[in-house]
Amino acid sequence: MVFENPVIKQLIEKTRILWALGHALSLMGWDTETNMPPEGAMERGIAAGELSVLQQKILLSPEIVNLVDKADKIEDLNDYERGVVRVLKRHIRIAKALPPKLVYELARTSEEARVVWRQAREKDDFNLFRPYLEKIVNLNREAAEYLGYVEHPYDALLDLHEEGLLTRDVDQMFSVLEPGIRKVLDKVLSEELFPKEHELEKIRYDRDSMEKVNIEILKIFGFPLGRRARLDVSAHPFTTGIGIRDVRITTRYEGIDFKRTMYSVIHEFGHALYNLQIDERLIATPLAGGASLGIHESQSRFWENIIGRSMSFTEAIYPILTKYLDFIKKYSPEDIYYYFNTVRPGYIRVDADEVTYNFHILLRFKLEKLLIAGEVKVEELPELWNNELERLLGLRSRTYREGVLQDIHWSMGQIGYFPTYSIGNVVSAQIRHYIMKDIPDFYEKIRNNDYKEIKEYLREKIHRWGSTFAPKDLLKRSFGEEMNPKYFIDYLLEKYIYKKI
Repeated sequence: MVFENPVIKQLIEKTRILWALGHALSLMGWDTETNMPPEGAMERGIAAGELSVLQQKILLSPEIVNLVDKADKIEDLNDYERGVVRVLKRHIRIAKALPPKLVYELARTSEEARVVWRQAREKDDFNLFRPYLEKIVNLNREAAEYLGYVEHPYDALLDLHEEGLLTRDVDQMFSVLEPGIRKVLDKVLSEELFPKEHELEKIRYDRDSMEKVNIEILKIFGFPLGRRARLDVSAHPFTTGIGIRDVRITTRYEGIDFKRTMYSVIHEFGHALYNLQIDERLIATPLAGGASLGIHESQSRFWENIIGRSMSFTEAIYPILTKYLDFIKKYSPEDIYYYFNTVRPGYIRVDADEVTYNFHILLRFKLEKLLIAGEVKVEELPELWNNELERLLGLRSRTYREGVLQDIHWSMGQIGYFPTYSIGNVVSAQIRHYIMKDIPDFYEKIRNNDYKEIKEYLREKIHRWGSTFAPKDLLKRSFGEEMNPKYFIDYLLEKYIYKKI
């Protein structure tokens, strides 16, 4: 048995309604992005707001709070039971800090803002979205003040997305990443070690054929389509873990540059696999989710980049590509590999290569810090965006769509989320370092489409625990150290400079 203590068992039973409400909200969020007609946004916003307030009310009921206090005093709990107490204490702390009116307003505004963001992005009209973003920023500032912080108001929001993360932690991470990446990028570009562009980026594809490619790749990975999982289409690719047995991913088909949709699918598969491999004994408990967004992102980036952009993977899927995409037949696997790994400064985060990607996150991190500190206004974002983009990548956005309107996250009320993407990149490289010690023929297995041992390794080290451990503790337990950005720089050097991968 995972849960043996009677107090913990009672606590899990009493909090199952919270899991059920989260289940419903997840399904509503998925529907908002995939099926809901645009004019349903207002009513969906009301429903999401009411359910979010109900979650808070139930969590803060004396019965649950007292049970958590009682459980917190018990000394002989096992790892899972301590995990339940830690997770619920954290949720209660946050829920106590945030007034119900604020919770409702943020949930309602975000539901409406997502629909407006899609319209603004389509019309390339920042002013259409601006009032919603201003309200979201103000609500997040309020939330930071209610939650409290020691050093910077942004700390409070970072902690919502990555337990225990501080602004100085992110600053320290980027203090290693920025100069290390700059060194790699400058050398790759100046010596033309990898191409800046490839003619395949301009070739149009047939959507039906590309869907077959994506499905074939998911089958190779063992994705349980039709049983425990779905693949749909949305404006912004995402994963919704409605449950351990119900995981849904999306991609988008732009009709050109087929690697975009393919890597969206592979990326989201990494998220989905995490949910699918959580110990099923944790179903409907406070531990039924991932350790954190950063750890979750490490899984998607591990599959997208460490596996998906390797020569081994390129060789493995080459027969699938030539089967469904006629235009691939004139290219060798090596040609395709360099297409998959073009390196150049670009405007769009989700399309960025491994070398430049973290600069996109650094840009957003800096802007969010300024917004939450009240040092800049929302109306100044487009210009500030371009100034920082130019400093980092030598570019200035030509449209709002490829600049300040490109990401969905702010419309979802998620300020403090973006740094978890860079954490994911760092941890993915860290996992690669250790998995290659334990599975020396790692890349050979990929070349043979043999993912059983790799998936089992990830299940044992990361997935099965759900949110039993805080992210820093999970990394120390599984790999003997906390997050270390050095591994990511070493990986870039090995692949892009020394060409040993």
